[in-house]
Amino acid sequence: MASQALLVMSLIIILGLNIFLVAHANYLNQDIDITWGDGRGKFLNNDTLLNLTLDQSSGSGFQSKAEYLYGKVDMQIKLVPGNSAGTVTTFYLKSQGLTWDEIDFEFLGNVSGDPYILHTNVYTQGKGDREQQFYLWFDPTAEFHNYSILWNPSHIVFYVDGKPIREFKNLEAMGVAYPKSQPMRMYGSLWNADDWATRGGLVKTNWSEGPFVASFINYNSENACIWSIDNGTTTNTPCSPSGSSSSSSSTSTSEWFSQRGMDSSSRKVLKWVQKKFMVYNYCKDKKRFWQGLPVECGAKKNNKNKNKNKNIKS
Repeated sequence: MASQALLVMSLIIILGLNIFLVAHANYLNQDIDITWGDGRGKFLNNDTLLNLTLDQSSGSGFQSKAEYLYGKVDMQIKLVPGNSAGTVTTFYLKSQGLTWDEIDFEFLGNVSGDPYILHTNVYTQGKGDREQQFYLWFDPTAEFHNYSILWNPSHIVFYVDGKPIREFKNLEAMGVAYPKSQPMRMYGSLWNADDWATRGGLVKTNWSEGPFVASFINYNSENACIWSIDNGTTTNTPCSPSGSSSSSSSTSTSEWFSQRGMDSSSRKVLKWVQKKFMVYNYCKDKKRFWQGLPVECGAKKNNKNKNKNKNIKS
């Protein structure tokens, strides 16, 4: 009897676990369309895994079904292992048109044994040139890691495994354009960029190592404001003009939407990442911007000077 009871209990636990997994499965095909690659992009594992493949003929890519006007989106990615030189894996937000806005994660492959470079950029009204690059503090090919973009009216923050690595503030008051009116889709891709991706194009893609595969799971856009094509508004509070929503995530949505800056602990992590792992910062590249660094690069210094002047006056 004891053994039968134990067997029944085991079956109940297994059945309950399976129900839990089904209920919490992230079915990527519900939120994402594979848009190019001629069959090189595939949903696997009951649509919970998306693999993108690159061979000598073509890469592949996908996009979100919805457009967002502000949001926090997350994706777990496992990058191309081994000799990935010349390849680029991407996860980004982008609007349409000639004066588009864009928020980029790009992972630049490298030869075996050398680290990936995480390349970030922010485009506003079709203008980019705001690159910051980082090494990662882990092997991004060994397992899945979480990459997030937070975009609200006050700032844009890039996160890796919950750690902030970059912040781009809304400095419209200083004449710096900020993405605020163009809805964006989420995109992902794997493509060949051996004319620039690895050591400025010196190292080419070794096609004998292919086909190359990058994997994506657990896309989360629950904390994003979906743009409604019908009436030109967003449907989730607090982004909608009415300010009301039946969304179960409205509380957490309100938290990221109203965030005006990072708290002290997040800022400490940001400084740690940038001190230890940043390998390029456009704001330090005086040779490139020989006529003067972009306005936003001096914002922090200007704020410090303002505070000093206030203290002197007081």
